[in-house]
Amino acid sequence: MRPLDPRLIRRSRAARGFLIGGGALALLQAGSTIAFAWALASLVVGLIEGDVPWGIELVIVVLVAAASVRAVAGWLWEWLGSAGAMRVKAELRDDLLAALEDRPGDARPTSTADASTLLGPGLDALDEYFGRYLPQLVLTAVATPILVAAAWSADWVSGLILVIVLPLIPVFMALIGMATEVVQRRQWQRLQSLSKGFLEVVGGLATLMLYGRAERQVERIRTVTDQYRSSTMKVLRVTFLSGFTLELAASLSVALVAVSIGLRLVAGDMSFAPGLFVLVLAPEVFLPIRNVGAAFHASTAGLEASRSALDLLETDSAERRPDQPAQHGDPTTDAAGLHLRGVRVTRGGRAAVDGVDLDAAPGEIVAVMGASGSGKSSLVAALLGFAPYEGTATLDGVALGPGTRARLAWAAQSAHLLEGTVAENVRLGAEHAPAAVADRALALAAAEVPAGTVLGPGGTGLSGGQAQRVAVARAIHRLLATDASLLVLDEPSSALDADREAALAAGLGELAAEGRTVLVVTHRETLAAHADRVVAIREVAHA
Repeated sequence: MRPLDPRLIRRSRAARGFLIGGGALALLQAGSTIAFAWALASLVVGLIEGDVPWGIELVIVVLVAAASVRAVAGWLWEWLGSAGAMRVKAELRDDLLAALEDRPGDARPTSTADASTLLGPGLDALDEYFGRYLPQLVLTAVATPILVAAAWSADWVSGLILVIVLPLIPVFMALIGMATEVVQRRQWQRLQSLSKGFLEVVGGLATLMLYGRAERQVERIRTVTDQYRSSTMKVLRVTFLSGFTLELAASLSVALVAVSIGLRLVAGDMSFAPGLFVLVLAPEVFLPIRNVGAAFHASTAGLEASRSALDLLETDSAERRPDQPAQHGDPTTDAAGLHLRGVRVTRGGRAAVDGVDLDAAPGEIVAVMGASGSGKSSLVAALLGFAPYEGTATLDGVALGPGTRARLAWAAQSAHLLEGTVAENVRLGAEHAPAAVADRALALAAAEVPAGTVLGPGGTGLSGGQAQRVAVARAIHRLLATDASLLVLDEPSSALDADREAALAAGLGELAAEGRTVLVVTHRETLAAHADRVVAIREVAHA
């Protein structure tokens, strides 16, 4: 059995509101349960003995009112659980999307398949967590002590029995919960593997069919599916075992109270009214904790998903610690263009780039060169505001960060295209610009691909070099359409031959001649030869 994750309470206002509202409902339900038990016991004893204390009318009114309040409280629990789950899911999804959106593709801590599984069915599992598990957990924490105290006040012997046997059930639940956590975590991992494998096959289906390898993936999907099915059956076995154990423990505990009361009633050591009151109340004492055990297994998928989401968000926050003084968006100098002084970028606790100085004035092409692993992509991530940095980095007098992202256009090392025409891919994000801007962007990128060419899912239908040039054209289109001042290209010619690379360099030269600042990250000497300045980055030595 696992309570609400403290990280979720700190992060989510909806979770805190759920606990406050749930505590009030638990008090209301506990009070109505005690009133119902008292009214029922008083009515039965009064009818048997011929004398109803406080009057039969009042007792019936209390009985009906208590039953009505319990019914309303149950309905409010359903509403509170559904509303709480929806709001918490919305908050987590917004935070996760913001965290993933603020990172480039090579800096994301999770794959696309894992992210889609987490954002989709993973967080949807919180419906069971907030709809069934947490209400019963709050009831157990708030209502159970009140009900035990009420039973103790009526009959201290029964209250003592409840105090002794009640803690045994959480012990059983904790032992079963540990086993459940293991199998549920394995099931969650299998679901992620299944989603990842399926998305990979779908994404590469056109290529697999082209080379006649599609049938080989059937066995792979079948194997992953069988592993997920096996993990699910293990979870169900543990669920049935825990349900049987909890029902048996609760039934035996209520039986102990009933036998004790029965023996004392026969011996004349106890009156009928308090005995009947405790007998009506005893099952209600164990009901919330039994429901916690039953609902726990249905909520474990949500527990795993929320844990994964909070771990991802904590990782993102750790990489944006306030001790890394990037003053994003604050005016610093009046110098136009891009200026870096002593820039240091840390990734995963280690320096990826350290001590970089760079100047790129308007009208210049500056090439950043370095071996693989020297930190070129990490430097680009810092320029885009995707990674925190130390030192000074300004664009047109404003410190670089998420707030300056609109001032630049960027093309990643990998071309990410969508289904549709080439023109639609090029105009993505700046559809308001005239069609002539897209045509010019394609020409400057030396794309040599008709704007009306239709691409398949994932941008299939183009060679690697063509896709790369279309992605560069998209960045140039954004530069022209938004009148940005800086164009950043990460390895734009890695898949091009010498002639097309020279044509691309000529297009970048034309942009620079118009007063744009062009920063090119490359390992190609041919492209670097067309730059006005070359900045070499060396890999940071680690002890």
